[in-house]
Amino acid sequence: MNKVLSKFDSGLAQVENGIIVATLGIMVILAFLQVLLRNFFDTGLLWGDILLRHLVLWVGFFGASLATRQEKHINVDILTKLLPKKAIPYVQLTVNIFAVVINVILAKASWIFLSFEIEAGTTIFLDIPSWYIQIILPLGFGLIGLRFTLKIIEQLSGMWFKSEKTDK
Repeated sequence: MNKVLSKFDSGLAQVENGIIVATLGIMVILAFLQVLLRNFFDTGLLWGDILLRHLVLWVGFFGASLATRQEKHINVDILTKLLPKKAIPYVQLTVNIFAVVINVILAKASWIFLSFEIEAGTTIFLDIPSWYIQIILPLGFGLIGLRFTLKIIEQLSGMWFKSEKTDK
């Protein structure tokens, strides 16, 4: 992959890892606090469980983006066993293009959902607008789509440079 794209990809992965670590830390502390408050003081944070549920989405989306980067996302292997080895890169390219299209559709749909939430002015807890936390939906699908796009660029450049080398 191009040096600039590779540096961008690595930097993005570092940011995503940092967000996951911070979010998981908050989740552990909040969950532990909820257990202490409920078991020892017969109370709890009313908004704690709601925040924890939403933070799971954040960890899930950033984790899915990192899994896509490492090509550890959900994959159907049956075609790679049935097709000749020369066809596999083209099948992978087609699958990645399809994945980008699906992620763009999901990002657009979640953006529409988010715009309805903004328009409605709904709040989740402590008068925090719900869209502040739900912004992970279009952002997450966009990140995953970006990761697949980077894979496509990497595959195309590999195919192009490989064919260039064989022509010489």
